[in-house]
This record gives sequence, C-alpha cells and structure tokens, in this order.
Amino acid sequence: MIIKTKNSWSESENSVTDEKLFHARRSFMKLSGAALGASMLTPALMAEEERFLSELVYQKDDNSLRSEVNDEKAAIGYNNFYEFGTAKDDPAANAHSLIPDPWSVRVDGHAEMQGDIALEDIIDFNALEERIYRLRCVEAWSMVIPWIGIPLADVIMKAAPTSSAKYIRFETLADKDQMPGIRSRVLKWPYVEGLRLDEAMNPLTLLAVGMYGKELPNQNGAPLRLVVPWKYGFKSIKSIVRMSFTDEEPMNSWQRSAPSEYGFYSNVNPEVDHPRWSQKYERRIGEFRRRETLMFNGYGDEVASLYDGLDLGKYF
Repeated sequence: MIIKTKNSWSESENSVTDEKLFHARRSFMKLSGAALGASMLTPALMAEEERFLSELVYQKDDNSLRSEVNDEKAAIGYNNFYEFGTAKDDPAANAHSLIPDPWSVRVDGHAEMQGDIALEDIIDFNALEERIYRLRCVEAWSMVIPWIGIPLADVIMKAAPTSSAKYIRFETLADKDQMPGIRSRVLKWPYVEGLRLDEAMNPLTLLAVGMYGKELPNQNGAPLRLVVPWKYGFKSIKSIVRMSFTDEEPMNSWQRSAPSEYGFYSNVNPEVDHPRWSQKYERRIGEFRRRETLMFNGYGDEVASLYDGLDLGKYF
C-alpha cells in the first residue's frame, strides 16, 4: 500500500478556493476546450518527485511558511512589472492591453525540442486539479500566494536538454503596442532572467498559469510566469515567450542594469545587504510590522545544497 503525504506548500483545492470560485476554476481548467497532452514525466521520475515532495517538513513558528495566504486584492494590485510602468499600481492599471491568448514559447539552444511551442502543449491544463502550491515570495515586501502551475522540471524533461546545457535563459514579451512601459529606458528590453539547470529542476521552481483558483491576471504575468520562491521576486520572470538552454551563464536584466546591486543568483540572503538598504527585514503585504528575513526565504532545507561551496556573499 502506498501512503502519500502532502507537503506543506502543496494545497488541496478546497483549502485555497472557496465554493464560489470552484466553477470559475473549472472553466479556467478548460481554457483550450479539449484534453491536452499526456504526462511529461516518466513513472520513475514522477515517483522521485513524489518522494521529494513528501519529505518536506516545516517548523510552525511566527514566520512560518504555513502562514495564511495574502488577500487576493493586494496580490493583484501591488506589483513590479516595468513593462506596464514603474509604480506599484501601474501594472494593474495598464496591463489590460496585454493579449495572453493565443500564446507560444520559443524553445531553443542545447535541447532536442526546438521551435515555437503553443502554451497548451507546454501546460496540460486538464492535469492541474491537484497542482496548487502555497509559496512565499519576497522582494522588499513578501506575500504568500496559492499558485497554480507545474514544476518547471516537467517541461525541462520534455525539452530534453543535451549534456551541454548548464543554464536556462528566459525572456519576457517586449511589445510596445501591448506594453506601454517598453517605451521607457528604465531597462534594456526584453526583460531577461536565468537559472542554473539544477536550480530550474528543483521541485520548488514552478511555471505558474494561475493564482487564487483563477488564471493569472495580466499584471501578475499572464499567461505564463516563473515562480522561484527562495530568490527575490524579480527572478520570477513574467509573460515568458522564450526559454533557451545555454552553456554559459546568462546576463539577467537587473544584473546588466546595476551590476553592483544585483547578481545572477539573487537568493534571499539577509546577511548580504543591498548597497542602498538592509535585507535583514521584510514587510508582509497588509502588515505594518517588519519580520526578520529568512535565509533562502525559509526554503533552506530544500535548496541550500544547491550552493554547497559557493560564497553567497560574493555570488549574490
């Protein structure tokens, strides 16, 4: 007999979605209308993922990962998405111009899969029913959000990277007609992010297509975004249109813009201050008090081994 133990950041449908949203979520799951695709993982890999997830254990303290989820209005109304403006309320005001359907992602580089892949062939929407993950995300503030998506590892296995692939480079849509912020020079467009391949394969790294039982709002990165909860929020690139498997570390947008302030890794590390502010504390949306920032945003048990031997003060 196999007994499955649900990890603390994987939630049941009813725990994050009330009855009013249930039917809306059913509609969301049928965005493409038809059954789409089969599982992207072999049975052996699925068993290994299940083993990893079942072993996750967290301490229940004041700054626990098991905190209540944040108010949905706060999560969709207070964003960084410079393609729609630099103020925190600009994305919610301006992102209505984004057209998230139809959508495709270009896959290229050191991988067997190549070309423009329709979103419905990347995400099996009919298999999302149990794919709800409650994860903390942090920038200067923090939120706990119930994401809907799949581990990025699922897609990586389907893409079949070659032995030369060491990193994944991600690119955001850059369309002046849909994204008014592209006309500014605040960053060099398109927005680019990257992960080491082993970071990307970690089960905590998600490709999200929904939150709060609904499809992603435009301002939160519709229709496809990355979620890397042990890194600062700007690593979780939004509205992805390209994934490239590379043999060299990609230069990310903030690293290019301000190399003295932002590095490639951008792991949550309270011991390394930003040049212009301390990172020892964070403020959760909806609260006035500050909380102590947790190393790796509290996910150290799951990700610290990725950085054994790496000087996290130097490689920030």
